[in-house]
Amino acid sequence: MTFEIENVSKTFVSGDSGEEVIALKDINLTIETGKFVSFVGPSGCGKTTMLRIIEGFENPTEGTVKDDGEIVTEPSSERGFIFQNYSLYPWLNVIDNVIFGLDINGKPEKESRKRAMEYLKTVGLEDFAKRYPHELSGGMKQRVAIIRSIISDSKSLLMDESFSALDIQTKHKLQKQIYKICQEKNKTIIFVTHDIDEAVFLSDEIVVFSRRPGSIKRIFEIKLEHPRDRDNQEFKDLVSEISKEIAEFDDE
Repeated sequence: MTFEIENVSKTFVSGDSGEEVIALKDINLTIETGKFVSFVGPSGCGKTTMLRIIEGFENPTEGTVKDDGEIVTEPSSERGFIFQNYSLYPWLNVIDNVIFGLDINGKPEKESRKRAMEYLKTVGLEDFAKRYPHELSGGMKQRVAIIRSIISDSKSLLMDESFSALDIQTKHKLQKQIYKICQEKNKTIIFVTHDIDEAVFLSDEIVVFSRRPGSIKRIFEIKLEHPRDRDNQEFKDLVSEISKEIAEFDDE
């Protein structure tokens, strides 16, 4: 699934003042099938807005986003979306939350439950399959939401700060698992994060956004082999270089 982002700009009207606010300006980017691409940049630079436009939750003021040649105008089951805050159905237990999308698409229940248990095991939640969301911690809920999106048959996955609610050990473990699963399924991943270490660990490309109005300042191609070692000097150098690129905005 290839995304073509062509001359995208987005303007909002402020509810308080009625003034126009330019969130994004002249975004041009191609994201190839099977790539893991992260959006990073200063707070308020439009990363999440761009992600929502790619999904079809919002339309650009100017320009187009194409998904395999088709202009995106609305959300699609071909594009999974994981929100920053977990969004589970409180009346369903964990395993029923995970297979909800599969059920809607008519997948055999026995097969769906078997797949769901395998995925829950990878994130340490197999013993919580019958629990309800109110019985889970915040980190557990987020893991369920992530697995629910990954297990779907969507060709791409759009993730908005999806690991931010997790403790560092769980986050690092889940990063490895998510990368492996997505590579096996050849999913295209677009990932918004403030964590540069996380972006370097996961990404094929890292897109650095300028401060508002958001535009693409620089694209880093990450050629480190997987699995990546955070203690590797080249890894550390990349984290430092990208961090400095973003920090420059504080001096402008």
